[in-house]
Amino acid sequence: MYKDMPFERRPIEEIIDDITAAQELYGDAVRTVFIGDSNSIVIRTDDFIRILQALYTAFPQIERVTSYGRAKTLHKKPAEDLKRLRDAGLTRLHVGLETGDREVLELIQKGATPEEMVSAGLKAKKAGFEYSLYVLLGIGGDERWEQHARGTAAVLNQINPHFIRVRTFIPQPGCVLYEHIKAGTFKKAAHETILREQKKLIEHLDVTSTYLSDHLSNYVSVNGKLPEDKHEMISAIDEMLALLSTDDGVRKRFIRKDSLQNL
Repeated sequence: MYKDMPFERRPIEEIIDDITAAQELYGDAVRTVFIGDSNSIVIRTDDFIRILQALYTAFPQIERVTSYGRAKTLHKKPAEDLKRLRDAGLTRLHVGLETGDREVLELIQKGATPEEMVSAGLKAKKAGFEYSLYVLLGIGGDERWEQHARGTAAVLNQINPHFIRVRTFIPQPGCVLYEHIKAGTFKKAAHETILREQKKLIEHLDVTSTYLSDHLSNYVSVNGKLPEDKHEMISAIDEMLALLSTDDGVRKRFIRKDSLQNL
C-alpha cells in the first residue's frame, strides 16, 4: 500500500485546524478517535503530543485514541517516546504483522524481521498500549502455508498481543505477489489450504488474546478469546472444511470473495 504516494508530514497547525472543524461538527459526541494513514507514529513525538492535547481539549469525553504503526518504526523508536505518547492519551496501536515467517516476510518485502516484530510488540506493550496485530491468511501461498502458520504463531506467542485480527490475502494489481502469480512463480493458496492454515495457526497459539475474523475477505467467521474458546474456533473451521467439500453454494461464495477489490 501507498507505493505510489510520496511520503509527506502534514503541518501540525493544519491537523489542529481539522480537529477544530470536527469539534464544530460533532460537539462532545466523540468517544473514539482513529489517527489515519499508515504509520502516524513516525512523526516527531513532541508534534504527536500536541495533536493528542488538541484532541482531548476538543473532545474531553474521548475514551480511546488509536493509530496505525509500523513495526520497524516501533522497533526503532525510543521506549521513553512511546511512554510519553501513551501518557499523552494514545491508547491503542494497530500493526501489520502479516506473517511471522522469515522467508515469507522477505517475499512480500515487509521490511521487518520476526525479531523486529517481537521487539516492536513488547516495547509497545511495556509502554502501556493496547496492541492489535493483523495476520494475512494465505500470504504464504499453497507451498508455504504451514511454515507461515507456525512462524506466525511463534511470533504471536512471544508478543501475546491484546488483539489478533485476521484478513485473507486477495491479490491486488500492483502488489508484488500479484506479479508473481501472473508469472507463475507464486501459487495462490486454495480455499481449503487457507482454512487448514488458519486451523494450524490457532492450534499453535499460546496466548491470552482476543482473536477476531472481522473482515469481508475472510471465508469463515472465527472469533473468540484464547485460550478458552480455542476448541470452538477450531470446530468452526472443521465444519466449514466439511461444507466446502460438499456444498456448491459455499464454494461459490468463497470464489466471489476472491474477486474483491479495493480492500
